[in-house]
Amino acid sequence: MTAWLPDETTLHHGDGPRHHAAEEADIFAVLREQAGKQTAQVTAAGAAWLAGAAAYPRSTLTQWESHPSSPGVLPCGSAFDVVNVPTLFGRRMLEHLWADGPGSGPVATHRGRMLLFASPGTAQRLPSLLDWEEWGSGPGTRSGRDLAGPDDSGPKVPPLLCHGAGDAVTVPPLTCGTASSGPRWLVAPDTRSPWLPGPDVLLWACVRVARSAHASAPRISIFPPPDQGAKVYDVSRRR
Repeated sequence: MTAWLPDETTLHHGDGPRHHAAEEADIFAVLREQAGKQTAQVTAAGAAWLAGAAAYPRSTLTQWESHPSSPGVLPCGSAFDVVNVPTLFGRRMLEHLWADGPGSGPVATHRGRMLLFASPGTAQRLPSLLDWEEWGSGPGTRSGRDLAGPDDSGPKVPPLLCHGAGDAVTVPPLTCGTASSGPRWLVAPDTRSPWLPGPDVLLWACVRVARSAHASAPRISIFPPPDQGAKVYDVSRRR
């Protein structure tokens, strides 16, 4: 492990002393073997960053070595927070983040939801920012749960699940086949210090998606279309 963990920055005191490199197996050999078989590939540096979120990183890495194709569970709040959104809304957020914004951090999918890894503290701040965002001019249009207001006419953000300190999330396996139906990476961690969006960036993306979807939504009338051949009489003037 010393071949890809050159320092102690992601280790905690509970992991014990370092061992000689010759006595340790390169647990990420399987990652290099799978490098060309999946679009979102976790690198050794990315796996080290993920393991740094656990209380005992070396134990986590050992478990991943034994079961590289099994999902893991990691705590939030120290290395990252996670914003959990519906898949379709999340894909539109990613489109805006990559096309018009600064990009994204690691992103995964799990059980019809998209997990956007964000900077620590995002889970606490983002709901408040969404609640205070000006969504319309009428009363009741600033609500984190129903952003459309009482008349259901404004832009909407679907329910977001924000995982922070005290929470844990399922992370995809380090290696998975293209036909895997379980959790998988869309944007896999590939560095020991990935850039993570903060609450302000994710608020911007949520607002862009919600307002663009509202602007492009077709307006449905309860009245039938007018008969173009019908004669129209002006009955406003009475004799």
